[in-house]
Amino acid sequence: MSTTATKRVTAADVARSLGVSRATVGFVLNDTPGQKISDATRKRVLAEAKRLGYRANTAARALASGRSRIVLLVMPDWPLDHNLRTNLDEASLALDEAGYSLVTVTPHAGGKAQPLWETLSPDVVMGLTPFSREQIERFRAAGVEHIVPDTSREDGFAFDELSDGPALQVQHLVGRGRTRLAFAAPADPRLAELGELRRRVALAAIEQSPGVELVATVIVDQDSAATPLATVLDAGADGIVAYNDDVAAWMLAAALRGGIPVPGRVAIVGHDDTPIAALLVPSLSSVRVDIAGLGRYFAQMALTAADGAPIPTSSPKARTELIARETS
Repeated sequence: MSTTATKRVTAADVARSLGVSRATVGFVLNDTPGQKISDATRKRVLAEAKRLGYRANTAARALASGRSRIVLLVMPDWPLDHNLRTNLDEASLALDEAGYSLVTVTPHAGGKAQPLWETLSPDVVMGLTPFSREQIERFRAAGVEHIVPDTSREDGFAFDELSDGPALQVQHLVGRGRTRLAFAAPADPRLAELGELRRRVALAAIEQSPGVELVATVIVDQDSAATPLATVLDAGADGIVAYNDDVAAWMLAAALRGGIPVPGRVAIVGHDDTPIAALLVPSLSSVRVDIAGLGRYFAQMALTAADGAPIPTSSPKARTELIARETS
């Protein structure tokens, strides 16, 4: 049994079908500016291209224009949590509306695959954290012109994931009369750096609050939350600043299983206001972050870089608000 490969419909096929010049079809399909083509002819070309199943040869178009219209996001090795997914979804949507595709990659030590910045020829390479000079040199060697953030330049943009959320957690607990606070960090080693960043923001807010102190810092995962909770309670803590809602939920579950009243004995505040926060019983107080807005801003940085415009030197700050619920 034989099979016949389907031939790609070309602009020449469209021109031949309509009896017009190849140049006219090319001008219409490529939306070439400055060409005097009537609306009637333009509509005929587009309709015939659709009828024949014409699809642009993106590889040829990229070669001709010098643009792939791809933004490559080089991801750090972070777990794909609710906030990060929202960020990527919004950035991808905004880029798609501008005619760009967002492609993500997480490099791994010892990986054998050819790097995507070499195979895709992206218009922009972006990162959620600053690139090292060695990484930037590899991007440049692959022909990448636009890098965000480019720490080798003075106008390099640095995306700052950190918000004032931990400070809001502290201020909320202090406003509820809590003076002996604990910070609960995630056990996932991929989040160690981010966990320490948030802990430092919380500590700075505590140090600015008279009569308030940080009495414990504990590492938490879902299988052993009872032990760090015991450490927190033994230190006399009456409030817990959790790295995120997952950590807060694990501490809450341990407290409920141990018969510890929440917020009577200890108040708990999460971060990120994920959907689970409102579903828990008692419902979890948390910090809501406009991470979608950050995703759109992130996309705008890519589009700005693709156009060769100067990148803003200031990092965006997420809009945050404390959502008070039953755990505090």
